[in-house]
Amino acid sequence: MAYQYSTLLAASALAALSALPAQADSNADQARAQQIVVERCSLCHGKEGEAASVVFPRLAGQHAEYVSKQLADFKSGKRKSETMKPQAAELTAAEMKALGAFFESKSVPAKTSRDTALLGVGLYIFSQGNPFSGLPACASCHGEKGYGTPQLPRLAGQHPRYIEDQLKQFNTRERTNDNAVMHTVAAKLTELEAHAVAEYIATLQ
Repeated sequence: MAYQYSTLLAASALAALSALPAQADSNADQARAQQIVVERCSLCHGKEGEAASVVFPRLAGQHAEYVSKQLADFKSGKRKSETMKPQAAELTAAEMKALGAFFESKSVPAKTSRDTALLGVGLYIFSQGNPFSGLPACASCHGEKGYGTPQLPRLAGQHPRYIEDQLKQFNTRERTNDNAVMHTVAAKLTELEAHAVAEYIATLQ
């Protein structure tokens, strides 16, 4: 029994020691990510991904894989942006991954709105779509709470203005780096529906 106990302790100690390099690498990656955020990202997106300006996306809580992919797309030119291309140009794949993990770990409060009538329209579009125009529900892909997946963006808590801007870019095919389904979805949205659903999305937490 004593031998087995000693063997178990030794194995546990070895496992703990083996985990130290990985933990050290993770800490170093996050330190590097925070440095990049302070030097480049914070001016537009905030130090915590809160993005005080409505024209820039909130990155707090966004899926790490999705953030990393968007940065790679900006770097390659697959996603067009004169602002983001130079910011992503010198980032390594490891740095993009670290930035994704950094922002995913953050959170910001949702927006409040007093326009209950508009939010009602937004809720309907988000959860049920518009069966009369063939518009699918946003929740069918992004989830009932707007949390998305590693491949599909978290929408919950996003600035309404940014959501509307992206919908317009999908509609005009100015943005083509993501799921082509969004081209069809955006084309079916009226201005009122786009505005209402963007306002509703901003209230999700």
